[in-house]
Amino acid sequence: MKIFFSAEYDEEALKPLYEVAEVDKQGWALGLSKIGEDEMVELTRDADMIVTTYDEITRKVIESAPNLKLIACTRATPVNVDMAAAKERNIPVLYTPGRNSDCTAEMTIGLMLAVARNIPQAYRALKEGKYTSNPDAVNVAHEGLRPDVMWDITVDSPYTVFKGTQLKGKTLGILGYGSIGRRVGKICRAIGMELLIYDPYVGEIDVEDFGVRKADNLADLMREADFVTCHMKVTPETTGIVSREMISLMKPTAYFINASRGAILDEEAMIEALREKRIRGAAFDVYATEPIHVNHPYITELDNVIITPHIAGATNDVLVNHTRMLVSDIKRFLRGEHMLYQYRY
Repeated sequence: MKIFFSAEYDEEALKPLYEVAEVDKQGWALGLSKIGEDEMVELTRDADMIVTTYDEITRKVIESAPNLKLIACTRATPVNVDMAAAKERNIPVLYTPGRNSDCTAEMTIGLMLAVARNIPQAYRALKEGKYTSNPDAVNVAHEGLRPDVMWDITVDSPYTVFKGTQLKGKTLGILGYGSIGRRVGKICRAIGMELLIYDPYVGEIDVEDFGVRKADNLADLMREADFVTCHMKVTPETTGIVSREMISLMKPTAYFINASRGAILDEEAMIEALREKRIRGAAFDVYATEPIHVNHPYITELDNVIITPHIAGATNDVLVNHTRMLVSDIKRFLRGEHMLYQYRY
């Protein structure tokens, strides 16, 4: 059994696969670039299985591999696999739903805290030497008083400039209450936030609990939430769902967070809202176009935005998770057993 392997992986979790197959590591598995279609055709021609992360498994690749019996993609949505071509050959496709749910949820909380408490701005100011003192400065208290730890009390002091908003007691609107959305909600409930859920595919009985409600519609959520966080897949229904109209309903004190996909948001409308201070701030890990353009207003203009380069799912733990998931399912496939992570094309 020959497995073409161009996925990122955890070595310890991959070891059981060496016992059942010949693993031919290429491309991203070796720290190299994404493989083009023609090279993929040549490299996978004799493969019984293909395991990849980002390489495109096109119809040409599939049709050029006569021995191909299984395709595996180490992603929550295998968008880089031609499902129609795989289905025509009756080739199962594996994927790894939930592999990065925990770390993406944690990143979302990090973005929320960063934008609410102005953490990156304060960090940058100190690194630039602002609000700092001379090494020889001594904090001397008046007689009868203990030394205070305040940096300064003026309109320009960091205490004033970076004063933010706490999360406890606020309402968090969650768009999409799947694997990641539920984890975000669980953490935020522990912080002390109320949850307002928008997800047409989740019933009230599956959502509502003490401090957790389902919104009747998206507009109600946008009006009421102090923080709005998005955890939706891109579908025809969700594309542009956070529209200009929905953004206009947000409180002027509200924050918007998106660590899912840029396509669900009208980015131009959001830029205008942030530029005009119609909402307090936003934090993004994803964008309409990626990589984000060098002259994007989030970079060049807006000071009420926190941005990161699509890294919510980037942890070493994710490699362990998806390697274990696929190795276990490949072994089930070889034994003729039901697979747990087969994509329904």
